[in-house]
Amino acid sequence: MAAEAHGEEAGGLVFHPMDQFIVKPFFGDGAVSWYTITNATVWMALAVLAVFALLVLGTSKRSVIPTRLQSVAELAYGFIYKMVEDICGKEGVKYFPYIMTLFMFIVFANFLGLLPMAFTPTSHIAVTAIMAFAVFFAVTILGFVKNGASFLGLFWVSSAPLALRPILALIEVISYFVRPVSHSIRLAGNMMAGHAVIKVFAGFAAIAAIAPLSVVAITAMYGLEILVSFIQAYVFTILTCVYLKDALHPHH
Repeated sequence: MAAEAHGEEAGGLVFHPMDQFIVKPFFGDGAVSWYTITNATVWMALAVLAVFALLVLGTSKRSVIPTRLQSVAELAYGFIYKMVEDICGKEGVKYFPYIMTLFMFIVFANFLGLLPMAFTPTSHIAVTAIMAFAVFFAVTILGFVKNGASFLGLFWVSSAPLALRPILALIEVISYFVRPVSHSIRLAGNMMAGHAVIKVFAGFAAIAAIAPLSVVAITAMYGLEILVSFIQAYVFTILTCVYLKDALHPHH
């Protein structure tokens, strides 16, 4: 605190772009326990409520001439349904509700995190890893339930020369178990990086000489983050569909 005060008195620039990612109690101060209502808890709950408001309340009337909310809900439904059908086939459509839930939660968590003073749950690997490992275990169990031991054919590249197949099998096994790591880090890393850059530009806005440039940079980064928020939800969802396809049709 003394160092920060000294920096401010000297006219220096003191800001901490990573402070926005600290999980802390939403009410008061103190240590965070498993039962503590934190900023992460509140914003995840708000994301769930937003999904409920759009998909349940927004479509409750089921009007022939849809309202704006119903139009958005129907557009999202059709978009994800077509993705699942195109990648996984008709057999994968039965798992559409789970994939739709993942997409909508990530989209709303990302977008709500762009609000001033908000918290972005998807910037934490603790959140994205739970979703990624849930997908990993679900598709692995499904693969063995649907295909039995033949699910292991996913790792055996029968189209390759016989001498290379053991090496490729080892590579396939490693890449398979790395999936949940890359799946979670990709989303969390992109969300954290964008928000940190915006905070850095916001810190420079305090310097009068470069404040206009800083505002322009913040505006540009904010627009980019809106795009990234959707793209990362899309990437997480489409990879889930690809993994599901491997579980349903494991043979190369």
